[in-house]
Amino acid sequence: MQIKKIVALPSRTGRHLQRYNQGFRQVVGCIPYRIRDTKKSHLIDDITLDDLEILLISSQKSTRLMFPKGGWELDEDIELAASRETLEEAGVVGQLGKKLGEWIFKSKSQEKYHEGSMFPLYVTEVLDVWPEKSVRQRVWVSVNEAREACAAVWMKEALEEFVYQFTCPSTEVEEDPLSSCLSAVGLLLN
Repeated sequence: MQIKKIVALPSRTGRHLQRYNQGFRQVVGCIPYRIRDTKKSHLIDDITLDDLEILLISSQKSTRLMFPKGGWELDEDIELAASRETLEEAGVVGQLGKKLGEWIFKSKSQEKYHEGSMFPLYVTEVLDVWPEKSVRQRVWVSVNEAREACAAVWMKEALEEFVYQFTCPSTEVEEDPLSSCLSAVGLLLN
């Protein structure tokens, strides 16, 4: 079991393997979400924002809430880094969706700028034990509660992009204009 091996390891630390782009440290993370246990849970086309729960975690150094994120390292691709950081910090695994975007933001603890990329992650498993369990709290909230509670402006913007993609799943012109749109959950997972 690959997940059990990773969960037993400590979180990666240090900056010697970190990726940089034009001087910006590259960080990646996820917006973990799940569908509330409702009667509609099995009817994907009927899922609305009100049916979603979003996972926020506490900062290691304060009670500020945020999405899991961390450094993208040289020995991994962006998707692996996002999934690893989410597992290490939040103790969840799942299906990674398409990248929501990139943001430039200033570090709260240093006078440095970072380039952050975020992905939606449809949570398929919530672990009881994970590398940062002793230093982080996790809380499932509604989309509106996540909008209010998330401390970082750039993460709130990523959440709004997630909401936009969920509620307006396709703005691109399709090759076959008569073909129907993909469901919002299906689109986010591809």
